[in-house]
Parts: sequence; structure tokens; C-alpha cells
Amino acid sequence: MHTKSIEVWVGIFMLLGVLALAMLAFQVSNSTAGGGQTYRIEAQFDNVGGLTIKAPVMIGGVKVGRVGDIWIDKEDYVAVVGLDINETFDTLPDDTGASVLTSGLLGAQFVGLSPGSSDFYLEDGDMLEFTQSALQLESLISQFMFNQGKSEKVEE
Repeated sequence: MHTKSIEVWVGIFMLLGVLALAMLAFQVSNSTAGGGQTYRIEAQFDNVGGLTIKAPVMIGGVKVGRVGDIWIDKEDYVAVVGLDINETFDTLPDDTGASVLTSGLLGAQFVGLSPGSSDFYLEDGDMLEFTQSALQLESLISQFMFNQGKSEKVEE
């Protein structure tokens, strides 16, 4: 009987460990069961870099939504990003800009919104007019190397 009670306690301990890991996973991913009400706005970018679905949408470091979808516009061949914004932030001016940003030097990418000063607000289905694509480290390095080569030739 003594071994059976130890097995029960080990089982309870394992169950609590699995529940703690599940709770930790939900906290890290900022997932909620209800999710809350959102509205969708869209933004076109020439390059979204490594942006993924469910990446955060932030204003000044505060999460206001998530990336809901990413697809290619079949007419212009640019990336279109669907942004699901929490309804509590329903007073974003219609001249708000969006940028694909990176947290840290090699961190995850997210969409940063820069609210404008218009008296009119974004509504469900609106398209952002002002966007800035992701910066790619490789292209910056190649531009630097190309410009360095030019300046050395000029000095000779």
C-alpha cells in the first residue's frame, strides 16, 4: 500500500507540472481564451521580412493587436498584412502609419503603428496609406560595402 500512495502523489505532481507548463505557454504567447473584440485594418509593404502571423502590433511599446494574415496582392505584387486591432483602440487616426520593426538586433519582428493627427478614425476594412517596410541587415551591409568601395576609388 505504501508504494501505491507514492505512485498517486507522483501522478498528482506530474499533472501539476503539466498544468504549470501549459499556463506558462499561454502567458508567454499572450493568448487568452476569449480573445476580445477586434477590427481589421490592412497595410501594404514592399517587404515584410520575417514578420509572421500572430506577431504583435504595438504603439509605443504597448500591444494593441496582432497580425491576423499576410498575403500577396495579385495586382501590385506587394505584401498585404491584415492587422487585428483590439476594439478598445478604436480611435486610431486615419493617417496612422505602420512599420515592420525588429525587437533587438536579431529579435522577432512586429508591426509598429505611429498614430497621426487626423480628426477621422480608422474603421474595419480600412487600408493604411503610410507604411515602411522591414529593414534587411544584408541589404544594409551590401550598401555599406558598395559605398566604401566607391569612396576608396575616389581617394586614389
